[in-house]
Amino acid sequence: MFSNIGIPYSADIMNFVIITALLSAANSGLYAASRMLWTLSDQGHLPKQFCHLSRSGTPFNAIVVSMAGGAASLLSSVFAPDTIYLALVSISGLAVVVVWMSIAASQLAFRRDYVAKGGDINDLKFRVRGYPWIPLGALACCALACVGIAFDPEQRVALYFGVPFIAWCYFVYFITRKGRARRLGLGAEPGVASAT
Repeated sequence: MFSNIGIPYSADIMNFVIITALLSAANSGLYAASRMLWTLSDQGHLPKQFCHLSRSGTPFNAIVVSMAGGAASLLSSVFAPDTIYLALVSISGLAVVVVWMSIAASQLAFRRDYVAKGGDINDLKFRVRGYPWIPLGALACCALACVGIAFDPEQRVALYFGVPFIAWCYFVYFITRKGRARRLGLGAEPGVASAT
């Protein structure tokens, strides 16, 4: 379109903008994934190897594992675009919906627990307008999206993998929480600090 109105090198300019946006998204994703691994390790949910920090304070092991996962995902788009890559894209879409459901459910649970423990709603610095209808509406819309995923043959694979994975995470959490609490109660390991 830009070339039709006389802008030279318009295709190259657009490609540069797109590549820059992709690199920015990849960088933020790598940062979030590596810090998530570090936090899970610090809280006892993953092996302590992911807690190891470099001299500059970065979680090196977590970054390497996150990069390896990203590289494997990228390669799947080349070698298995109609199977593995499609499943990964579908699962990432479901993950977004599940995260938003978790946010809405957390808002409802927090407010209920806060009031039950004697808290005053007026003391909250941020209050959701239209509570509880806004988080309930968000839950309903996200649930509707999940129903839509179930009826889409190309996206349905996300439910096949996503729902059992979420159930497995909860199962592992509940059967390991006592042992994890005992380990964390012994105190932080030397050299474990906040990841930067």
